[in-house]
Amino acid sequence: MIKKATLLIAAIVLLVGCQTVRVSQDYAVGTDFNQFKTYGYFKQGIDEADINDLDKKRILKAIDEQMLASGWAKSQNPDVMINIFTKTQQRVDVYNNWGWNAGFGWGWGGLGWNNGFGGNNVNTVNEGVLHIDFIDAQKKELIWQGVGTAPIRSNDPVKKTERINKIVQEILMQYPPQ
Repeated sequence: MIKKATLLIAAIVLLVGCQTVRVSQDYAVGTDFNQFKTYGYFKQGIDEADINDLDKKRILKAIDEQMLASGWAKSQNPDVMINIFTKTQQRVDVYNNWGWNAGFGWGWGGLGWNNGFGGNNVNTVNEGVLHIDFIDAQKKELIWQGVGTAPIRSNDPVKKTERINKIVQEILMQYPPQ
């Protein structure tokens, strides 16, 4: 019995830890995204991002890794300036518990009905939202924005770094737009 309970708890922890990143994108229609090969960071925007310096470094490192793996080169005179914006939000999930149950048993009551209107379960989850903006450095115009939203679960630096890497990877997989 204890073994089954331990396995169940381990399965739940794994499922919660593997929750997906919800991603979306927006872009300037008509832009030739193939012309962009180099990138740099929009320092003013990065400095103003509302996130601690350790997480900011984790995000920028994850962006660098993904950009370099995708064939981009970091440059002092880039084609694209990258900016980030972060925020946290609370997602509220409400589950309505209702249904009908019937049972038969010996003793007081014998046959019973349960309408199952046990109320609602409410679950709140803190989520982090990361925006990654690509700005045409020559025109000074936003050309692409990727957004990732994911639960914030850990204060462990190693797990946090892994989670940030996954979020950035999921966002940048949308570039270039199809």
